[in-house]
Amino acid sequence: MAYSTEKIRNICLLGHGGDGKTSLVESMLYLTGKIDRLGKTADGNTVCDYDPEEIKRKISIQTTLATVETQGYKLNVLDTPGYFDFAGEVAQALRVAGCGIIVVSAKDGVNVGTEKAWRMVRGKRLPSFFYVSKIDEENANFDNVYENLRGQFGNSVTPFVIPLFEDGNRPAGVINVVTRKAFKAIDGQIKEVQLPDNKMEKINRLREALVESVATNSEEMMEKYFAGEEFTEEELLHGLHQGVLEGAITPVCCGSAYTGVGTLQLIKTLIDYAPAPFEGLAEHGVNADGEETEVQFDENGKPLAIVFKTIADQYGRFSFFKVVSGKVTADMTLKNMRNGNSEKLGHLYEVCGKKNTETKEVVCGDIAAVSKLNDTLTGDTLADPSLGITLDGIDFAEPCYSQAIAPKVKGTEDKIAAGLTKLRDEDPTFTVVNNTETHQMVISGTGDIHLDVICSKLKSKFGVEVELSDAKVPYREKIRKAVSVEGKHKKQSGGHGQYGHVKMTFEPYTEGDYLFEEQTFGGSVPKNFHPAVDKGIRECMEHGVLAGYPLVGLHAILTDGSYHDVDSNELSFKMAARLAYKAGIPQANPCILEPLGIMKVYVPDSCMGDVIGDLNKRRGRILGMNPTESGEQEVVAEVPMAEVSSYAITLRSITQGRGWFTYKFERYEEAPPAVQQKVIEESKFVDEEE
Repeated sequence: MAYSTEKIRNICLLGHGGDGKTSLVESMLYLTGKIDRLGKTADGNTVCDYDPEEIKRKISIQTTLATVETQGYKLNVLDTPGYFDFAGEVAQALRVAGCGIIVVSAKDGVNVGTEKAWRMVRGKRLPSFFYVSKIDEENANFDNVYENLRGQFGNSVTPFVIPLFEDGNRPAGVINVVTRKAFKAIDGQIKEVQLPDNKMEKINRLREALVESVATNSEEMMEKYFAGEEFTEEELLHGLHQGVLEGAITPVCCGSAYTGVGTLQLIKTLIDYAPAPFEGLAEHGVNADGEETEVQFDENGKPLAIVFKTIADQYGRFSFFKVVSGKVTADMTLKNMRNGNSEKLGHLYEVCGKKNTETKEVVCGDIAAVSKLNDTLTGDTLADPSLGITLDGIDFAEPCYSQAIAPKVKGTEDKIAAGLTKLRDEDPTFTVVNNTETHQMVISGTGDIHLDVICSKLKSKFGVEVELSDAKVPYREKIRKAVSVEGKHKKQSGGHGQYGHVKMTFEPYTEGDYLFEEQTFGGSVPKNFHPAVDKGIRECMEHGVLAGYPLVGLHAILTDGSYHDVDSNELSFKMAARLAYKAGIPQANPCILEPLGIMKVYVPDSCMGDVIGDLNKRRGRILGMNPTESGEQEVVAEVPMAEVSSYAITLRSITQGRGWFTYKFERYEEAPPAVQQKVIEESKFVDEEE
C-alpha cells in the first residue's frame, strides 16, 4: 500500500536494556495484524531480535526497522539497543527519526538508560514520549514512575494513558485521558469497556490539565478557555499536537506488551501527536559551493536521501535510507555526494525485521532499504546529480576501549582483515589500526561487550576465530647525558677486507627526534661515507638499549675516524656507527618515556569524588574542572596511556553508565622509576618467550 508523506511517522524506541522495547514492537505488530503470533525475547523468536548474536545473548545489539501499518498510517519503528556499548546504533536511528519514545519499566523505574535517552532525544530537539511498560508485573508501580519522570524531566511530562486498576491494585486495562475511554484485554482481545464512575473525577482532572496546557500555547485558545467555552475535539487534538511538536508537552502512555493492553492506545497517541516528516526540523547540509543550507521535506522536489545504516555480509551491502525530498524509485541512478560516484538503485525493499518486501517507489519522508550499492556507506547522501547537496552525516562517539586482536590459528590474518572491513561498513563505531611499532592489530570500540560481539561475528559470518589481549603501550627511550665513544669495524678475509672507524658524540636533543651532524677535520672520514654513518645510527634507534623501544631525542655528532683506501666502504662505516651506538647509548643514562594524553571525563556531580580519586590512582594530574551546559562536570586530566586501557569499564562502574570520556595523545614524558623497571622486566620476559 502506498502512503503519502503526511501519513508516515518515523519513531525511535529508546531506553535502558531490558525495559521492554523489543517486546513493545512485537505487541504493536501483533495487534495490527502484521504477525500472527507474539514472539518473546527469551525464546529468541521476536521480529526485531533476529540476528544470531541477539538470539544467543537475549539482548538487542543493532537497530532494527519494523513497519506498523494501521488506520491508513505507516509507523516506521526503529528499535534500538539499550546497552551502552551500542550507542552508535541509537545515533543512526535518531538521525532519521521524527520523535523518540523512551520506554521505562514500571518495575525498575527511571534509570541511567532513561536519563541518557532523554538527553539524546532532547539534544536532537525531537518531540519525546514516555511509555511505561510492564504495568501488570509484580512490584510494578506506575504512579511512582510517573512522579519520578515528572520530577526528573520537568512539568512537560503529562499522562495521556494511565492504568485502569481493579481489585485493589491489579492493573486490568488502561484509560485514555484525552478520549476518556477505557480498554481491557478480554479473551485475548482488546475491547473498550465502561469507564468506572469512581475514575471519572481523576480522569476529568487530568484532562483539564491537558486543556490548560493547550490554552497556554495559543492566545486564541487562552481567550476561549477563560471565557469558559469547551474546546472541540479537533481543537484539543490540534493544540496537543502543537504542544508535543514544540516540546512543551511530553505524553506518558503505559501498557503491557504481553497482554497487549495499552499498545493500541500508544499507536493512537503516535498517529495523533507524533510529527509527520514535514512537521519536524528541516534537514541541514552543504551545497555545491560548500555553504550551509537548509532542506525542507518536499514531496515534489528532486530525489534526495540519507543512508543511515548498513548491513554487510559476504554477499554485499544492504543500505537503509530515508527520503528527504522527492521520491526514490527502483532502477533510479543517484549520485553519492561523498565520492561523486553514480549509484544505480536496483531492488528497493520495505523492511520489517528480517522480512523484506520489494517495492517500486519510496516517497518523501519514508524509510526503506536498497541492496548491493557499491560505494555507499553509512552517513552518505544520495542525490539527484543536479542538486549538489550533501546532508549532515551521523555523529558517532569516539571509540574509547582498545584491545589487540590476533588469530587463534596463524595464517588467517587476511581473513580477519577482510572480515573487519565488512563489519566496519556495518558498524562505523569501531576502528582497526595496524600498529607497525608494536606489531599488533588494535581494535577500538565502546566497551568489552561491543568488541566481544565483533569477535563473535567474525566467527559466525566469516569463519575465523580470534582472541583479544591488552594492547601494548608504545613507549620510547631517550638519553639524559652526553657521551663520546668510538666504533671500529675491521674484518679481514681473502681479497678485500672491511674497515670503518668512527668517533661519535651522542647528546640529548630537545628540538626533535633526531639530528645527525659531522664535525670531522682533514677528511678523516670521507664525505661519501657520512650518509652510511647516519643510516647506521637511524637503524639502531629503532631499538633502544633498555627495553627495545625506539630511541628519540638523539643528537649524533661524527667527530673523527679513519678509513682504508681499499677496505673501507659504506657497509663498513654503517657497522662502525652501530658499534658506536651500542657502546655509547648505555653510558648516556638512558631512560624510558611513556605516552601521556589529555583525558576529558564527563560525569554527574555526585560521582566527582570517586572519579578524581580513581584518576589519582592512575597517576593522572587534574588540570581543571568545568561545569557543562547539560549539567555535568568536565574533569580535565593528564593521564599516562598505560593507565587508560580499562578505564571505559571502570568509569561505567563508578558512574553506573552515566559517565563518558575522550582521550587524546599529547606528548611523551619520562616515566617514574618503578614504571621504567616494570617495562624493562616485561621486555626481558617477552624476549625469553620468543
